[in-house]
Amino acid sequence: MILDTLARADRYLSLHPLFPRAFGFLRSADLHALAPGLHSVLDERIFAIVEECDGRTRAEAKLECHRRYIDIQLVLSGVDEMGWKPLAECVDPTTDYDAARDIRFFGDAPASWVATPAGSFCLFFPEDAHAPLVSPLKGASPGRIRKVVVKVAVAGEP
Repeated sequence: MILDTLARADRYLSLHPLFPRAFGFLRSADLHALAPGLHSVLDERIFAIVEECDGRTRAEAKLECHRRYIDIQLVLSGVDEMGWKPLAECVDPTTDYDAARDIRFFGDAPASWVATPAGSFCLFFPEDAHAPLVSPLKGASPGRIRKVVVKVAVAGEP
């Protein structure tokens, strides 16, 4: 897992052949104008999902992992307090792996929480279980989160 700001993303471009294209999209697209939903970037190798919702509580969040895609989760507004735990330490699967959706959920508690403010991203590899869309409670209600999740194919070629 990596936490950093989009302004410093160049240091990660060499980690994967598709990262230059993925981070290029994040820097060049008008992300605030994108409607919630799925947006193609590079056929099935890179796509973006824009989400806008009220954050959930830590208790409501479930750890998830992916096998085929790396997540670059960039927060556009609000704070996303994402849970994290090494996948190798997850011992309580609550679902089987769903290959069509590339996801599996766990009942384990995250080992740590990362408050990710607007302009920052978390990069999750297949070895990282993560629980996104958690809002630090402000008063009696959760905060609103708007983010873009760029999915990068693990086996992708430029």
